[in-house]
Amino acid sequence: MPRFSVIVPAYQVQAYLHECLESVLSQSYPDLELIAVDDASPDACGDIIEEFAARDGRVRPVRLPENQGLGPARNAGMRHARGDYLVFLDGDDTLTPHALRTLADRLKETGEPDVLVYDYARTYWTGEAVRNQAAARLGERGPAPFRLADRPELLNLMMVAWNKTCRREFVRRRGLAFPPGFYEDTPWTYPVLMAAESIATLDRVCVHYRQRRRGSILGTASDRHFDVFDQYDRVFAFLDSDPALARWRPVLYRRMADHLTVVFTRRARLPRGSRAAFLRQVRAHLRRYRVPGAPAPLPVRLRHALLRLGLHRTYHCLRLASALARRAGRLTGRAPRAARSAALRLHYRVQRLLPVRADRALFAVDGGGGHGCNPGALERAFRDLAPHIRTAWATGRAHHHDVPPGPRRLSPGTAAYLTALARAKYLVHNGATDPLLVKRRGQVLVQTRAGTPLGHLGLDLQERPAAAGRTDFARLLREVDSWDWVLSANRHSTLTWERVFPGGYTTLECGQPRTDVFQRATAADVARLREVFGIPQGAVALLYAPAHRDWWRTQRPVLDLERVLRRLGPRFVVLARGVPDVRAAGRLLDVTGHPDLAALCLASDALVTDYSPLMFDYAGLDRPIVLHTEDLQAYEAARGTYVDLCSFPPGALARSEDELIGVFAGGQWRDSRATALRAAFRERFCPYDDGRAAERAVRRIVLGESEPLPVVPPAGRRPAPAAAARARPQLVTVPGPAGPRAVTDRH
Repeated sequence: MPRFSVIVPAYQVQAYLHECLESVLSQSYPDLELIAVDDASPDACGDIIEEFAARDGRVRPVRLPENQGLGPARNAGMRHARGDYLVFLDGDDTLTPHALRTLADRLKETGEPDVLVYDYARTYWTGEAVRNQAAARLGERGPAPFRLADRPELLNLMMVAWNKTCRREFVRRRGLAFPPGFYEDTPWTYPVLMAAESIATLDRVCVHYRQRRRGSILGTASDRHFDVFDQYDRVFAFLDSDPALARWRPVLYRRMADHLTVVFTRRARLPRGSRAAFLRQVRAHLRRYRVPGAPAPLPVRLRHALLRLGLHRTYHCLRLASALARRAGRLTGRAPRAARSAALRLHYRVQRLLPVRADRALFAVDGGGGHGCNPGALERAFRDLAPHIRTAWATGRAHHHDVPPGPRRLSPGTAAYLTALARAKYLVHNGATDPLLVKRRGQVLVQTRAGTPLGHLGLDLQERPAAAGRTDFARLLREVDSWDWVLSANRHSTLTWERVFPGGYTTLECGQPRTDVFQRATAADVARLREVFGIPQGAVALLYAPAHRDWWRTQRPVLDLERVLRRLGPRFVVLARGVPDVRAAGRLLDVTGHPDLAALCLASDALVTDYSPLMFDYAGLDRPIVLHTEDLQAYEAARGTYVDLCSFPPGALARSEDELIGVFAGGQWRDSRATALRAAFRERFCPYDDGRAAERAVRRIVLGESEPLPVVPPAGRRPAPAAAARARPQLVTVPGPAGPRAVTDRH
């Protein structure tokens, strides 16, 4: 008995069926059967299915003698299904990589629920992928599994079968099936959710929903759109069959009214001569299933009342008037802002007519934060090595206090900022520059980037829609064309930048300027920083900095840090950075808002991360690094990695939370093997991080020196020592899950 029965009905989708079936059979979770149903398709769908069946024994072809439609074709597939769970996929859509493995993990995690609802992304013929706008309702916070009454907002998701997997035994026991006709998903989705005794959600894109330019059912004018009335009759009949479901009647009435409104107002769906008849049936259904007094916002009640009374012209007039009123309100509210924006743009154009000032430099970091990262290190080097150049830092007023004395503080969107943007010779940034920037002859744009690349970036994201988001690649390439210099920490970075950001710039391999402070700080600096953060004397401070999960719409904690600290004992302290919903208390410190990442690294004794590029910086500090790679496959599927962390890690690897606890309890976090791995990692990725990276960049770019500074080899460097390295070893007791268990470890 396979875990999943993937049911794919096929009718006139020969151009897409290969990709669809391949997306199923290439899943990293192989415990499946693929039931491909040829719905008497007049094209080559049947032959394609037979080819796949001959190639892979998991494919079970089903041929229907005559065309029956999407619903009956799915029913035919269910009759042949043997899997624990049913997964539906249309013949022109695809599963995302590792989708079934993720489903299996979530099903196991939530106790085998009747229904698991997951997310999708619309994919367009242009290659663009847009995630479902209602995906926030799929958040995984709170108890799971649950019942529909606990999360009624799930009824507002799109009514489709392919965004959920259902336990086959549950479907059989409740006698659930698809009806014939258009909109067959409606009387399937609502009964499935209302009848399920246990539901769970998965906040991940598992299906790519193809938006075809032509030929989709919903974009075809036909009288078959009248089937929507029969489908809602079936939904309300299901409600009437069980008095306990009466509570859902007002919700479904509103959903029906909204759905019928959409069908009626979309001109492409109904033939011209059918609109009056369709409206009459809308009125009849709204009167038949109306729930008097049901709570709803006033605009919704008004819209439904107008349709129920047949006043569709009044409805259209009010709709048009409302749209005009909203537009007028926006224009009225925008007028002062538009005038100010126009004045600033004019000011910028005038400033661009004036000469570029060779004694000015403007610095900023991605996100508009305070003084820091590589631009911050370069700004200090500008003042030390080229004091004739006046520096300015662009950031919002909320971060002005983070900028040290020396550079001028400028707020983006002000006249002074635009003056600097137009006339400063040197523009230094680590991410996307201001969209207003029109680079002039004589200006030098220095792109520092924000660390050594680990996850895919730039043009490599074209095949990674979850990670790319709404990246405008054409704009990205136009920006790359404005770069003059790109700083690189190592040969790996150089080769990556020049491939994913192709342009005419010059790459300068000089090291990571933001790590210079690691070589200059002293033991006294480390002690002072630990006191500032409130780290007890003698404690082992772990800096925990997880990477962003592109496939999660709502970020959530990856580790149970409170449990980790309980198991490790009282000597350990965790500095949590970028961890959502962390409850800072006692030995768990939330340092997400701290502006100086280098200070956090110096104050800590070891780094715990997963896929954060911070590991490359930290390796230069020569302190232990432990990787937690529990969901490495998912990260590689969503974003991809340039470095094989399993084959070439910077230290000990832990594939689960318990393994991570064991690494620290058993001492593997800083044993001889971890030290050797870190040394090899540091030699490869930190060849120039000897404390003079920013000086190299300024001497080459600003002072024009062609002779590079000598590099201190890793063996000759003396980075700031960790506090734990000076502490006296002692024993710790690590309580296990079944009671206290003494573990001897010299920390």
